[in-house]
Amino acid sequence: MSTISPTSDWALCGDTFYRKTKVYDAIFDQDLELENHIIAGAPYGGAIGNIPCSKPLCQSLISPALFRDEDKLRTYRGTGATKPSIDIYSLAGKLIRSINWDKGPIKGLGWSDDEKLLVITGDGTVRCYYNLQSDFTQFSLGHGAEQHGVKECRFWLTGFVALLSNNNLVAVTQYHDARPRLLAIPPKADIHSWAIIPPAYTLSRSVEVLLAVNETIYVVDSSEAEDRVLSNGPFKYASVSPNGLYVTLYTEDGKVWVITSDFQNKIGEYESKARTVPKDVQWCGNDSVLLAWEDEVHMIGPNGALLKYYYDGWVHLLPDIDGVRIITSDLCEFLQKVPDATEDVFKIGSTSPASVLLDAQDQLEKKSSRADDNIQLIRSNLPDAVSSCVQAAGQEFSVHWQKQLLKAASFGKSVLDLYSSDDFVDMCEKLRVLNAVRDYRIGLPLSLQQYQRLTPEKLIKRLINRREYQLAIHLSDFLRVPTNQIYVHWACQKVRNSTSDEDTISHAVVAKLTSKRGISFETIARAAYDEGRTHLATQLLNHETRAGKQVPLLLSMEEDEIALDKALSSGDTDLVFFVLLHLKKKLPLAAFFRVLTNRPIATALVESSAAAQDTDILKSLYYQDDRPIDGANLLFAEALRQTAPQTKSDKLKLAAKVLSDSKDATATLYKSTCQEAQALIRVQDALDRDIGDSSEGQQRFTGLSLNATLFRLLSLGYGKRAAKLQSEFRVPEKTWWWLRLRGLVATRDFGELETVSQQRKSPIGWEPFFNEVLGAGNPKLAALFVGKCTGLKAQERAQMYVKCGMVVRAGEELVKARDLEGLEELKGKARAGEVGELERLIGQLRPRR
Repeated sequence: MSTISPTSDWALCGDTFYRKTKVYDAIFDQDLELENHIIAGAPYGGAIGNIPCSKPLCQSLISPALFRDEDKLRTYRGTGATKPSIDIYSLAGKLIRSINWDKGPIKGLGWSDDEKLLVITGDGTVRCYYNLQSDFTQFSLGHGAEQHGVKECRFWLTGFVALLSNNNLVAVTQYHDARPRLLAIPPKADIHSWAIIPPAYTLSRSVEVLLAVNETIYVVDSSEAEDRVLSNGPFKYASVSPNGLYVTLYTEDGKVWVITSDFQNKIGEYESKARTVPKDVQWCGNDSVLLAWEDEVHMIGPNGALLKYYYDGWVHLLPDIDGVRIITSDLCEFLQKVPDATEDVFKIGSTSPASVLLDAQDQLEKKSSRADDNIQLIRSNLPDAVSSCVQAAGQEFSVHWQKQLLKAASFGKSVLDLYSSDDFVDMCEKLRVLNAVRDYRIGLPLSLQQYQRLTPEKLIKRLINRREYQLAIHLSDFLRVPTNQIYVHWACQKVRNSTSDEDTISHAVVAKLTSKRGISFETIARAAYDEGRTHLATQLLNHETRAGKQVPLLLSMEEDEIALDKALSSGDTDLVFFVLLHLKKKLPLAAFFRVLTNRPIATALVESSAAAQDTDILKSLYYQDDRPIDGANLLFAEALRQTAPQTKSDKLKLAAKVLSDSKDATATLYKSTCQEAQALIRVQDALDRDIGDSSEGQQRFTGLSLNATLFRLLSLGYGKRAAKLQSEFRVPEKTWWWLRLRGLVATRDFGELETVSQQRKSPIGWEPFFNEVLGAGNPKLAALFVGKCTGLKAQERAQMYVKCGMVVRAGEELVKARDLEGLEELKGKARAGEVGELERLIGQLRPRR
């Protein structure tokens, strides 16, 4: 069959060639009764399915899947044959998955561009089955769908529109974050047919719905329903071209209209003369329209040209981006416009450079001299001929003609002095991939254009979903695509379906995947956990190197302490906080604190977080851990932040109570401190009442420290009350003398200071008195304290007298130290009346002659 002429399946429609390529034959069991089903399926040569439903669905779906029409008579096959299920097939008729169905009548079935199966029920429930498995996500259309019911649905690659029985339209533009949206309200009249223009092809970038109402067409989008004022309806079918530029309308009297999607220009009209309405109307690419009856297909090409195809069984049309797949119980065919490169090479009588180059290759194989003659004939156009042969090879489904065209291209580029082989090599790679997936055992008959639109990564994903792991790995290596997702999917299926014990499964998975890069054991472990294999999931998680992947699943599995240990070992504080927050919400407080036991890092993080956000939990933590001092410190800090004396006292009382049960010496000291602080607050409150009322403008005593309280009392002249307070609180003698000194200096009570100077000893020494009094501007009184500074050297006392302006007294001190040099220096600081006295003192130290 491979040597049959490539033009044998061509047919001329007007001035355009179309070809109908048989892709697979004998694809379905004859007992399937395909005529009792409506087909929907995935784009880009994707899967098809079969599902029984209570009512017939509309035929105008964009993708292939099979629905049973319950209004038609069919052979009785027993109760087992009528059990509801969704059966997913490849285009070669291979059963991929059977999904049990118990949700009720189905009103819409379609596929997304990434091969998710969408099922819409009569009450507006939408199920999205992914990965060709039984797993699904679900949402509801809302907007009255449950009350009024769904009538029909139309799909595009990333969304769909549902028509309710009250004529309202609900649009869903994406499946991963579905947000059903009510479109503008259309007229309340019978809808004869309808179609959609996807958002990518509208000016508003919103889906537009074409409704055939009465004799006209309404265009409905999110904001308005606009009447296009047509007068030749009613229209039994409406279909939009893949590029969104053209619309086909089938009238009640059998006419086919082709107009632009803005309804401004009429492209053509065809009289079908058919007595019955076709079962389906679809576009074949963007150039022609197909009308399908039970076993007959009419193609309407440009300018009303017609082609007819006849079949032995019921026909279903499955439109794709560059053609239409024709499905019967016996075969699967692909009908498309002949690509330009293919027509350029194979058209009968063609003298194009590419055609001549192909003939030259044929003559070369025959060892004929005409091969060189042909090359010389197209020498100037040889680069274009090579490119055309390469492109034509990509468009062929026949391996034989792929090879012939690539041989011709190779022959041509070998003659050229300079030619880049990148396109040739790239096409060879693509054809190896396409030929591999077109095999009937795989059932993905992609065209080159579909493959380019799908991308290699998504093709690998489709193979994975079909569990064609070996081919997926070979193609990934060949295309230099990462293989980690293939191995992960294999492992997930193994843990779901294997009947071996969990240890055996774990050993097999780990042995297979340990040496592979980029493997997510967390995904595999999650699959095991979803299947109820908790022990297996835990074993697999031990091989996950990323703690951020381990921890969430461990928490889901309620392995809380293991999750916390993994988070702590990772060193990621954000991850640790995530686990701690989860545990705090989940566990009673006592149980939460027990988890923190023997985990000092976790405890420290809880402390740091609670100190800023929740001091109550911090108190409970300190109580649980038997840390009374930390708990008391927390209460003490709260007391310092209070403004009301009674509240301060209550907080300190609680702090003392927390410390009362501890026998630790430090705790005892802390307790006495808290009690003293309570007593100080009571004293300060009394002082505020007694003194604050009579001292207008004075700051309150409450909130001051003990030393500050004493200083203020001394500053205000309440020395006796200060002395009493010093005695009650056992203020150290040195501290008291410092406070008394500064208080007297602050009030400029120099008389009292002079009295103090007459005392024999000072706990703080006399130098502070000198410095404070001198700083207060009383050098005469300050000089009284110089003589008492017996611990200083004579030179230091002399400097103190100089600061007081008493140069002669300074000289006397230097004489005692017999410091002649110092006396000489002192003369420069003396006033006129003091120089003579200094000379006298100097004379006492000079040796006599």
